[in-house]
Amino acid sequence: MLGPSGSGKTTTLRMIAGFERPDAGRILLAGNDVTRVPPYERDVNTVFQDYALFPHMTVLENVEYGLRVKGVKKPTGGGRPGRRSSSCSSGATAGRKPVQLSGGQRQRVALARAIVNHPRVLLLDEPLGALDLKLRQEMQVELKRIQEQVGITFVYVTHDQEEALTMSDRIAVFNEGRIEQIGSPTEVYERPANEFVAGFVGVSNVLEREGRRFTIRPERIRFGDSGEPGVVQSVVYAGPATRYLVQLERGGQVTVVRQNEAEPHQIAQGQSVTVAWRPEDTFAIQGRRKETG
Repeated sequence: MLGPSGSGKTTTLRMIAGFERPDAGRILLAGNDVTRVPPYERDVNTVFQDYALFPHMTVLENVEYGLRVKGVKKPTGGGRPGRRSSSCSSGATAGRKPVQLSGGQRQRVALARAIVNHPRVLLLDEPLGALDLKLRQEMQVELKRIQEQVGITFVYVTHDQEEALTMSDRIAVFNEGRIEQIGSPTEVYERPANEFVAGFVGVSNVLEREGRRFTIRPERIRFGDSGEPGVVQSVVYAGPATRYLVQLERGGQVTVVRQNEAEPHQIAQGQSVTVAWRPEDTFAIQGRRKETG
C-alpha cells in the first residue's frame, strides 16, 4: 500500500488488524468475514516502525513471546517455515536486550517475533522507516527473501515509491482515502491510471499538446537532432545518472534523465537542445482517470 501521508494506508492496515472498525464494507481473510472479529482472534500479526519490542526481555524471550501467549511449545529444528525465523535469536544476540542491538538487529527480532507463529497475513507499517539508506536497502532484499521462504502474505505500508517498486508483487496506490490504481509494479509505473499516479510513483512529465494531456517518463525522452526544441534550465548530477530540466519552446517543461557513461555528457545549462520521444511511451490523462489511447 503506497501513498502520501494521510492518504489512508495505515488506517486500512489497522482495519485489517482489527484495531479500527470500518464504517462500511467488510474485511475478508481467506474468504472469511472477520470485520467484527477482535484483533487477538485474527490470524494476523503486525510489525511496527518502532519495533514495539519488550525492553525488559531478551531477544530470545521477545521472539518466543507469541508462542507462549498461544500456548505453543518452543520451536524445534523442523516445524513450519515461519518458526525457523527464530534462528535469528539463537546466536550471539539471543541473550541481549533490545537496547543493546542495532536498528537492523531490532528490526530482525521484531520480524522474527511476528512470523514465528506463521500467521496467515503479516502487516508491516513502514517497518524500515527508521533505518539509514544502506541498511534499509539491505533489509528490503532480506524481507523479500523471507517472504518467499515462509510463504506468508505480506501487506506492506510505505510512502517510499522505490521501496514499493522494489519489494511488491502488487501495489495499491492511495490518495485522499481512495485507491487510485492497483497493479503490478510494472503496470503502475509503465501505465499509470491517472495524473496523480504518474506524478507520485516515480517522476513523470505532464504535457499538453493540441488539447491532449499526456504523461511521459524522464528516461524515455532522448536528446537528438529532431523533435521539440528547448533550452536546458538546470543540470543535476546524481551519480549513475544526470537529470536535465528543459524548457520547451512550445510551452511546458520536461525532465530528461540520461545514464552517465565513461565520458561525461557535454550538455550544459543554457544550452539549446532538441528532445524527442516515441508515441508509444506516452499515456493520455485527464483529471484523476486515464483516457483510452
